Amino acid sequence: MNPARRFPYLPDAGLLVGRLAIGVIFIAHGWQKLTETGHSGVTAMFEGLGIPFPSLSAAFATWVELLGGAALVLGVLVPVAGVLLAVDMAGAFWYAHADKGLFAGDGGYELVLALGATCLLLALAGGGRFGVDAVVFGRREASGREPART
Repeated sequence: MNPARRFPYLPDAGLLVGRLAIGVIFIAHGWQKLTETGHSGVTAMFEGLGIPFPSLSAAFATWVELLGGAALVLGVLVPVAGVLLAVDMAGAFWYAHADKGLFAGDGGYELVLALGATCLLLALAGGGRFGVDAVVFGRREASGREPART
């Protein structure tokens, strides 16, 4: 028997756990860019990596990570936040990690791949019923699924 049919909240609980974990990671990275590295530091780093429009890209990365992470945690506009964060990770992959191999310990892309793929998963699956979108718009629209019948 399908566990999701027997326990209809399990997929939504899984989406909640994923949103919280990924959201916290992005909030931490965005906060670090904003408060520790600063805009000029992130811009300089992006310029050194050859990222186009380094100042604009630095602002994009900082605010998408900070606000997108918060959106995931709260379950607000999860598909939009997921796509924007996946784009952010695609840039990190392309400009900073692709040529360093898989392993993060060597500067590789395993973390940005995991984060980006999970953000796409959330963008496609939605935030589930345990988030602000589900409260505002209702279960069906937030999770993209019909409510379970008992």
